[in-house]
Amino acid sequence: MKNFKRTTITSALPYANGPVHIGHLAGVYVPADIYARYLRLKGEEVVFIGGSDEHGVPVTIRAQKEGISTQQVVDRYHKIIKDSFEEFGISFDIYSRTTSDIHHKLASDFFRTLYDKGEFVEKTSEQYYDEEAKQFLADRYIVGECPRCHAQGAYGDQCEKCGSTLSPEELINPVSKLSGAKPVKKPTKHWFLPLNKHQDWLKNWILENHKEWRPNVYGQCKSWLDMDLLPRAVTRDLDWGIPVPVEGAEGKVLYVWFDAPIGYISNTKELCDNNPKYGNWEKWWKDPETRLVHFIGKDNIVFHCIVFPAMLKAEGSYILPDNVPSNEFLNLEGDKISTSRNWAVWLNEYLVDFPGKQDVLRYVLTANAPETKDNDFTWKDFQARNNNELVAIFGNFVNRTLVLTQKYFDGKVPACGELTDYDKETLKEFADLKSVVENLLDNFKFRDAQKEAMNLARIGNKYLADTEPWKLAKTDMERVKTILNVSLQITANLAIAFEPFLPFSAKKLRTMIAREEFSWNELGKFDLLAEGHQLGKAELLFEKIEDAPIEAQINRLQKIKEDNEKQNYQPEAVKNTVDFDTFEKIDIRVGTILECERVPKSEKLLKFKIDDGMGGRTILSGIAKSYPEPEKLVGKQVCFVANFAPRKMMGTESQGMIMSAVDADGRLVVVSPSEKVTSGVCVG
Repeated sequence: MKNFKRTTITSALPYANGPVHIGHLAGVYVPADIYARYLRLKGEEVVFIGGSDEHGVPVTIRAQKEGISTQQVVDRYHKIIKDSFEEFGISFDIYSRTTSDIHHKLASDFFRTLYDKGEFVEKTSEQYYDEEAKQFLADRYIVGECPRCHAQGAYGDQCEKCGSTLSPEELINPVSKLSGAKPVKKPTKHWFLPLNKHQDWLKNWILENHKEWRPNVYGQCKSWLDMDLLPRAVTRDLDWGIPVPVEGAEGKVLYVWFDAPIGYISNTKELCDNNPKYGNWEKWWKDPETRLVHFIGKDNIVFHCIVFPAMLKAEGSYILPDNVPSNEFLNLEGDKISTSRNWAVWLNEYLVDFPGKQDVLRYVLTANAPETKDNDFTWKDFQARNNNELVAIFGNFVNRTLVLTQKYFDGKVPACGELTDYDKETLKEFADLKSVVENLLDNFKFRDAQKEAMNLARIGNKYLADTEPWKLAKTDMERVKTILNVSLQITANLAIAFEPFLPFSAKKLRTMIAREEFSWNELGKFDLLAEGHQLGKAELLFEKIEDAPIEAQINRLQKIKEDNEKQNYQPEAVKNTVDFDTFEKIDIRVGTILECERVPKSEKLLKFKIDDGMGGRTILSGIAKSYPEPEKLVGKQVCFVANFAPRKMMGTESQGMIMSAVDADGRLVVVSPSEKVTSGVCVG
């Protein structure tokens, strides 16, 4: 691998149309932050660039939905997102936005440079137009019936219910989301980036020169490059965005996919213009000695590996990305995270529910990082990893070491005596820690790197448990000195090893051992804390998480799932028409429940004793799962079919049928009159 003088790290720009969730954190921002912190700890020259993507249709839809201006939407969510990242220790050198003046100018100039060089092609095509709203419609502004599952309200690019990717032309009975009018086709002119022109060099650059890229990235690029690339529009008809800087382009803006990645460049320029210590912005983007690394999710691979490089190559003065470590998706409790369905753990809400536990979430998300395949976040696993690993291993070792040192040596590092064979074996176990973790981080294997850091804590925990210095203190204090010295050196190493992963805990640990900072080169050394060094106050590094807050999160998600099922409920099709005479044959009456109990050896059946106004009757009904406490139904009035043919079930004759409705979530609910009536009256 080529040695570079510096590294430019970018992370995907989140849409400023809502808060960020754990999927964003796991897929992009935590791994990017780990890498940036690691390089800084090594003393390397690095910038970490982030920002909000504030153009495009998603933000205009959010504004329309909330009845406020688009600028108000992006202002609100840019702040929420930026604050969340700061709270979680995502150490951007700058987190800016694509509505900034500096971005508008740089993106506009970038387009104009390519336009003047003849790098675009002009094409006129027919697109959907809303004659009432008097504007062309983006795919998301067209809704209709899904041709696959026939759900209503499918968008022109995707059906939220079945997940199918669609085009507006496929929708059944499409209408404009703006006015409700039926859209018409109308010609419009746009500029396109001819990706087909760049296909040959892209094939060589990626498929031959970057075989070290992650298999998911390389594979997706290969599948695209094995097909014929097509020109891609760089402009669109919209009133929100960066105006296209050429004549005849009134009412058109730069397509968000074109202007957003330029945000990495404009944000770097803004950083350098305001902070002279970073130097000229061009060294971060145009110097061949700079390494460019994009952290993204898998839905952005084609843009960062094919489209954006083609833009940079066409411009001619920029470096190309050296690596694009894209992650797969993180699911939540076995289901795909969905912002539209509120199926997510929002970072701003997590901070309220679990204050001070940013590192716990960072640890769990890294441990479950979807580096090679989709992975799953569950609240039970979150709790188990905190309690069984962070508390019971890492925190337990550190706490015992510092408390024992305070108890026996007034918090001062004792002298290290002669090492036993067991001491030497313990130290040998992580002699290669630095090189192992370094190699993993250099190759973007953050999950394995964190596991190696935790293994160091496991080694320390086992060492302390095996040597039992609290027992030796009664007979061999010299041996206790050596044991605690070794344990303290391991503790100091933990502060270094976990710095990229758990920055808040590493800082707290450094405070407890009274060391302001370490460098990466000190990792693996055993003289980090000198004899006589005064330690700080010992505190718990992590706290146990009890069942109650975890159950609250699980219940919240269950409620969301139930609400979504009701919201998306599609009533069954109406059955074949019957005449009035047929309907009159059904004798529906109201009865009062006198007794209700489970039928032995049956999971489904409940046994009802009904006051039917005619001496009473017994009815069996398969609604036991919907009523786990059947005795609570006693006294309730229900509708039942009185002339239903009797039939025997589980040794009991059922003399009718309790009427019930099937709710959207599949739960059965008995049908009752809204007011109390006389038992036995007919329903007509």
